[in-house]
Amino acid sequence: MTSSSEPSWDFYRTFLAVLEHGSLSAAARELGLTQPTVGRHIDALEESVGAELFTRSQQGLLPTDAALVLKPYAETLASTTAALLRAASGSKDKVSGTVRISASEVIGTEVLPPILADLQVKYPELVVELSASDAVEDLLQREADIAVRMVAPAQEALLARHIGVISLGLFAHRSYIGRHGKPETVEQLRLHKLIGFDRQTAYIRMMMKRYPFLDGVRLSFRSDHSTALQNALRAGIGIGFYQTPLARRDANLVHLLPEVEVAIDTWVVMHENLKTSPRCRVTFDALVTGLLDYVRGSETEDRS
Repeated sequence: MTSSSEPSWDFYRTFLAVLEHGSLSAAARELGLTQPTVGRHIDALEESVGAELFTRSQQGLLPTDAALVLKPYAETLASTTAALLRAASGSKDKVSGTVRISASEVIGTEVLPPILADLQVKYPELVVELSASDAVEDLLQREADIAVRMVAPAQEALLARHIGVISLGLFAHRSYIGRHGKPETVEQLRLHKLIGFDRQTAYIRMMMKRYPFLDGVRLSFRSDHSTALQNALRAGIGIGFYQTPLARRDANLVHLLPEVEVAIDTWVVMHENLKTSPRCRVTFDALVTGLLDYVRGSETEDRS
């Protein structure tokens, strides 16, 4: 029989932490609570929903079917609560409070930091949360306030600004070329050490469709992280794709086979309801301006 009292949000937050870590102690460390408190939260939530949420095993606490049913609703509640706190942190009259930005690993770690540094010098009361991940966060569910996307937004109720095209080319470090030479044709790539993702994604399938020679190419280094692949390339491990404007910042990176190029469409997007929020508006505009400079700088160098 379920309890008549509505569960506290704290119980759901604790539930998600136990789901992620598989133990009461690990969840307690993340949340800054004691293990008995975490246990009480789970007990209270189980009483409220009228179902057991975890079972014990040698691998830790395993979620029951009831927990898996509850999980997406708890995640929605978490993102909504975070969005509410961000909205409450701001002021209608000045730029202050928290804005959350979602961007790919490479854009988030390599391109945005100087843009955001200038923004926070101008607005010192602005707090930035940056989610640098290749996973796409849902703006309509307010998982982020603003996103830098590599695909045109398909959802309605989004304010979008097209930045332009970022080119990717094949690059290698001079130390690699010194050891293995330069491929002069795409066929010769098969004789070289290549680096790339360890799993097929929509992006990889698109690349193979455009460049069939990539299908069946043996990779000497694989990773599921874009930044790890970049660092491997810069360390001289092998040849890989790299954003052209980023590569031009490093004189040790050599552009190979310029005819092999991939163009990535780029957009800055936010929910249209946030356009009157000062903190979101100035952040959106700063990202647009900074990324336009990034893309245009590449285009200028191409013409020079």
